[in-house]
Amino acid sequence: MPFPRVAPGPFRADQIREGDPYELSDGHAIYCAPAGHRHGGTQNAGASALASDPAVDGRVSIDVGIAFNDNKNLRAPDLIVTDNTPLQPGWLRTVPPLAVEYADVGQDEAELATKISELLTLGVRYIWVVRLNGPLRVEVHVRGEPVRILRADDTLTAPGVLQNPLPVRALVDPATSRAVTLHNLLQQHGYTSIAEIQAESHATGKLEGKLEATAASILTLLQLREIAVPPAAAATIRASHDLEQLERWLRRALTVTTADELLA
Repeated sequence: MPFPRVAPGPFRADQIREGDPYELSDGHAIYCAPAGHRHGGTQNAGASALASDPAVDGRVSIDVGIAFNDNKNLRAPDLIVTDNTPLQPGWLRTVPPLAVEYADVGQDEAELATKISELLTLGVRYIWVVRLNGPLRVEVHVRGEPVRILRADDTLTAPGVLQNPLPVRALVDPATSRAVTLHNLLQQHGYTSIAEIQAESHATGKLEGKLEATAASILTLLQLREIAVPPAAAATIRASHDLEQLERWLRRALTVTTADELLA
């Protein structure tokens, strides 16, 4: 039986408002407690690494409710890779190919198992359960296959969903996630490294000297990360004659969210 509750409960997805701390399992309300600091704090790393994959192209959502089973089910994985459905108000009605759940101390294992079963029955192709309590590991759930467990130094794959392998650590560790994100962004634009961008700039004769090459690399990296650079900020970067400062800006360009933050 796909949805194994004894009898359907009285609740439906259209009775749950956005922000209500409940999911639904065959019409039964499931209370979703606030996430702990470690649980909530690791999700941004995973979201960034997944969203930057060239095959995903940014289609990652956090805590989005998926309504199914005639509105008797409403499930909100921590992260999902979505299809190309335009963003709309209300619950998601299409099947995400990949879902990620973060499990820490206090996890209700019975409810987690039910949620995984329901999502696999719905048609989710891959469910990754990131275990934060104890040694880092990820359980890989695929319908009809035994559960596989990958350790911290292993690499995840999701054929047909992700283009690139994903280190397990990228789902929890900001530094690993940034490295994966940078690699993915460069790859989307035909590069393998920042050094390759610098070499190309020199080869085309657009720059003179290392100062100009480093400044151009900063601006190119910000562009790849889709961070707007006002003309005044771009002029400041190009006008700098302090190589150490430019190299600091280049390193910071990996993590900042605005040009002002870069130059602060």
